Amino acid sequence: MKRIKLDPETSALILIDLQHGIVALETSPHPASSVVAKAASLAATFRKHSSPVIYVRVDLANMLQVLADRSHSDPRNPPPAIASELVPACGVQSGDLVITKRHWSAFSGTDLEERLKRAGAKTLVIGGITTNYGVESTARAAAGLGFGIVFVEDATTSISAEAHQFAFETIFPLLGRVRKTSEVIEALA
Repeated sequence: MKRIKLDPETSALILIDLQHGIVALETSPHPASSVVAKAASLAATFRKHSSPVIYVRVDLANMLQVLADRSHSDPRNPPPAIASELVPACGVQSGDLVITKRHWSAFSGTDLEERLKRAGAKTLVIGGITTNYGVESTARAAAGLGFGIVFVEDATTSISAEAHQFAFETIFPLLGRVRKTSEVIEALA
């Protein structure tokens, strides 16, 4: 795979749904704990280069209800508030931006696009849980808005290894570049 170079002045890190209620899921192909650790490492590297670090969390108790055959949650039995809070191990710090969403995409109903443009971001490095829900939805929206995208394969996981693999082999190479955590860290150096 071709080496990439990331400009710290125009690159931003977006980490999707590293929160108690999502990290607790059984994930594949990568354990959630590994994704969280790699995300924290990426965040530390981006901060070292003064590049924006953005954590996105979904408000599980107030998910946007859409007319669909299946629902994400039972409105009569909402999850505890802690389910929507970021896990400490993901490395979130006071200077990081935290975006709260109510559906899959971090752009839907939030001011993320405006904040990224204000920060001068042109390339988004994306990871998190889950590959084919929050990560893919956010990436599709970002690509449609003209952002360049780098997907961090080993800092992303799903509830199905097959769904993860399909996204990384079929969808993501059409939307951006796919790399490992070590390659992204090296690209910022």
